[in-house]
Amino acid sequence: MKLPKNYYLNESVVDIAKDLIGKVLITRINNIVTAGIITETEAYNGIYDKACHAYNGRITERNKVLYETGGVSYVYLCYGMHYLFNIVTNKKNIPEAVLIRAIKPIEGLTTIFKRISKQSLTNNIFSGPGKVTKALGIDKRLNTQALTGNQIWIEDKGIKINYQHLSVGPRIGIDYAQEDALLPYRFYINPKLTDEVFIK
Repeated sequence: MKLPKNYYLNESVVDIAKDLIGKVLITRINNIVTAGIITETEAYNGIYDKACHAYNGRITERNKVLYETGGVSYVYLCYGMHYLFNIVTNKKNIPEAVLIRAIKPIEGLTTIFKRISKQSLTNNIFSGPGKVTKALGIDKRLNTQALTGNQIWIEDKGIKINYQHLSVGPRIGIDYAQEDALLPYRFYINPKLTDEVFIK
């Protein structure tokens, strides 16, 4: 079942980041569908979070989509190398988002392997937000897309989470955020425990 628009309007971006573990991220590029179970996320808590692009109410051409009503994509180029995919959440003008950091691919594997120039995966997990976007064909063309559409969306396929194996910790690579870098806003599972965590 595709997640409805109101799912993304939750006022707690941290709760959404946790709940997205086990949901399935899907793309349809050139009519080819690829998908993966979300295994790692990071929450970015708006204007009060020094790690968020909208910290202190900042608005730029790049980040303005963060101020839209939740349920759209925020895709940007990081260090001129990798596209990162974020899910905008909450109400209009409350700029919060969840970064998708890792997936377990489950559909369109032939296409995924072509995109990443590999034939197999260690632990069957794409770990790292740049690897996620490359695997699923996500780039700037999918920025600002509604997540209720037919190009990029998220589904609840009834996968249950064994929460005793779900880890919580600080976000990665944001030392510039000072004390906010230590906030427990990252949710993830050990790739070696994937089969124990996901219970259909």
